[in-house]
Amino acid sequence: MTDSPYKALEPATLADRLGSISAIRERTGDPARWSVREVGDGNLNLVFIIDGPDGSVIVKQALPYVRLVGESWPLPLRRAFFEYNALIRQAERDPGSVPEVYHFDETQALIVMEFLTPHVILRKSLMEGRMHPDLGKVLGEFCARTLFRGSDLSMPTARRKADLALFAGNVELCDITENLVFSDPYFAAPLNRHTPALDPVVAKLRADTDLKITAQHLKMAFANNAETLLHGDLHTGSVMVSDSQTRVIDPEFATYGPMGFDIGMLIANFLMAYFAQDGHAEAPGARAQYKEWILSVVDAIWSHFSAEFTRLWRTERSGILYQASLFEDQGHGLAAEKARLERLAAIWRDTLGFCGIEMHRRTLGLAHIAEYDRIEDEALRAACEARGLMLGRVLAVGRAEITSMAEVLDLARKINGEDYL
Repeated sequence: MTDSPYKALEPATLADRLGSISAIRERTGDPARWSVREVGDGNLNLVFIIDGPDGSVIVKQALPYVRLVGESWPLPLRRAFFEYNALIRQAERDPGSVPEVYHFDETQALIVMEFLTPHVILRKSLMEGRMHPDLGKVLGEFCARTLFRGSDLSMPTARRKADLALFAGNVELCDITENLVFSDPYFAAPLNRHTPALDPVVAKLRADTDLKITAQHLKMAFANNAETLLHGDLHTGSVMVSDSQTRVIDPEFATYGPMGFDIGMLIANFLMAYFAQDGHAEAPGARAQYKEWILSVVDAIWSHFSAEFTRLWRTERSGILYQASLFEDQGHGLAAEKARLERLAAIWRDTLGFCGIEMHRRTLGLAHIAEYDRIEDEALRAACEARGLMLGRVLAVGRAEITSMAEVLDLARKINGEDYL
């Protein structure tokens, strides 16, 4: 199959095309007995589940265009190469956090990987009001381990620079992020859409020059601060959960960027899920306890990120930055701790900024979140979205003045009680 020109897979022909690959046969059994389902519901790719007599696997194949838009928006197949390379690095840096990869075919732009069951997409679970133990801990530690171990704080500098060069080729997906996240939400870009009742709030945000300057400062940081290897699209739709496990998927937007980007995007999606709960509640006020649980997950993400970052700083700081030879070996251990706190403070500010921008682009740009879109009552949906937009503005513009997660959560609770329409 590797020597054949690229061709999109179909359920009816998938056994003929993949049945000879030993890595798949070993896990699924006789291809003649395969059952194949196409389950992709994302914005970009085909996703199939192969069920065989001996087991199941996932087959993910890139399409040469943006699935959400159609063939009018071409997109390179090479993004599967970056996803594969990101997955194997994440597995190395935080073992057990991502699906195991069984097979990769660059020409066909496909990755065959572990079928996660009974896992579901976290975003779906949040709409259903389900809780998952240790969710914030797992996600906070995933961020700390992948971001720290992908940076010059930890990696041998030659390997890190080679990785930086490799992922710099992910140009087209970075372009999507740079425009759809940081620019399009703040003017009437052609692909934008929003709930019509939000018009007054949208007009106010697009006239807010402080906000637009902030968004461009953050875009500059994303484009120019190659601090570490990012997941690049870390949100509640790229996390799968069961009652006992959490796994991170879909790193095809992987690139080098500031650490706060992944954490901020992730936290933003939890905060939007918090505001959306009123649109999914079985009765007014029925989700109050669940909303507090979502906020507790946000708190846990940052606290476990900070704790794990601190542990790694003290035990794995083997890269070219803040060398022990300058600090601990000179009897200046306290100075190393001061430097750590200053780095965490910088990541915190970035996190709040990227969080706020993500809350805007998921409401005003091309790609929205199901938690909002599936609220059928348009007035209620707009009210939920407006609160998210307001918090996003406060976090992005005020990121230098907000010093703790407790302040963020108090702001969310206060804004949740307001009506902005």
